[in-house]
Amino acid sequence: MKYRLLGRSGLRVSEICLGTMGFGEEWGYGANKEESQKMFDLFLERGGNFIDTANRYTEGTSEKYLGDFISEKRNSLVLATKYSLYTQLGDSNDGGNHRKNMVHSVEGSLKRLNTNFIDVLFLHAWDFTTPVEEVMRSLDDLVRQGKVLYVAVSDTPAWIISRANLLAELRGWTPFIGLQMEYNLLARTPERDLIPMANELGLGILAWGPIAGGALSGKYLTQGEGAGRLKTGSKRLDERAEKITREVLSIASESGCSAVHVALNWLRQQQGNVIPVLGCRNAAQLADSLDCLQFSLTPEQMKKLTDLSAIELGFPHEFLASDPIKKVIFGGMEDKIEIKNNNRI
Repeated sequence: MKYRLLGRSGLRVSEICLGTMGFGEEWGYGANKEESQKMFDLFLERGGNFIDTANRYTEGTSEKYLGDFISEKRNSLVLATKYSLYTQLGDSNDGGNHRKNMVHSVEGSLKRLNTNFIDVLFLHAWDFTTPVEEVMRSLDDLVRQGKVLYVAVSDTPAWIISRANLLAELRGWTPFIGLQMEYNLLARTPERDLIPMANELGLGILAWGPIAGGALSGKYLTQGEGAGRLKTGSKRLDERAEKITREVLSIASESGCSAVHVALNWLRQQQGNVIPVLGCRNAAQLADSLDCLQFSLTPEQMKKLTDLSAIELGFPHEFLASDPIKKVIFGGMEDKIEIKNNNRI
């Protein structure tokens, strides 16, 4: 296990993050406390230090389990949790991005986690009602109080995140240092705006759903007669997904590793140092997934997967990257002008 700085900070996090949405059985799936403890211990034994949870995961059980697990190891861990989602239905202010819910949620998380501070607090999802100024000022207050050390954001449009960090910079408030989103070989739409924005602003990127809910493992491809057909009409299981998954399986076979390793390493080897958030059902599954650290994809394999799973970037990206537009912008000198700071033409 190696370590990376999380965004524009000095915080050192493991190159794999342990997702704990499945710590607890309240949602009809997931692991009991004993199995959750095994996964937690295994992750630390393998060198992991970055743990991800949320106030609502398994009705709060995920945080409660972690509160017991971390008691003797707290200072060596980077513990991330999230706020925004409700904990009690029927309460108009129990949920959302506003200050009242933020404070209430953080106090609840601190109690469940049995800790005095949260290393990284994520805004879980944008509510489109709370002013950006209220969010960033309220987060900054929590940092100044010492209850939160760093702030980050998840599942939010790029233009909102850009505005939020600019506002924080101008007013001397704490900016977001990380961005969490769905990102994998089957879900590459973040490449239109979220990832270029993260690279430009220096945000650390965390990818949830790194194997597309298990689809990239190949488990949803039918067997025997009718092979090649898929079980549902989900975008994770459509014709495009099947082609990509079969290529993942092919590369896994030629490399002597599993399809999961291929899918995870495609993320890990992306420019910008993407950190996969691993959520597993049991310790055996987690151990197998962590073995991806023993493999690397070749440049040829990376290119094959990247080309096969490519998406249309759409307007204005494709328009601005077209030869006629580059010619009129750069006066026919586009091949001789150096491009810096991750900008692309």
